[in-house]
Amino acid sequence: MTNFEGIYCFDSASVRFAFYPDGPGGPRVLAQISEETLHDEFGVRVMGEHLLDACQEHFYAIEPAAIARYRATPGSAITLTIRDFGLHA
Repeated sequence: MTNFEGIYCFDSASVRFAFYPDGPGGPRVLAQISEETLHDEFGVRVMGEHLLDACQEHFYAIEPAAIARYRATPGSAITLTIRDFGLHA
């Protein structure tokens, strides 16, 4: 299982998480995924702090989307939406 680093942000209704696009020895990058995206893309039905578990459970799909966004727009803030996932691109 991937080491998941994340927090739930009540003010933005999102999970903010860290990922390492170049592996554990590379830079640590922050991104976020909205509660709405977790609900719509992954069928998650929990709310609030419970979204951390849901994000960790689906990190196998979330992390590659974050890495792709990071590589496409380096230096930009990363907020994943349903458009970042294959079926809705």
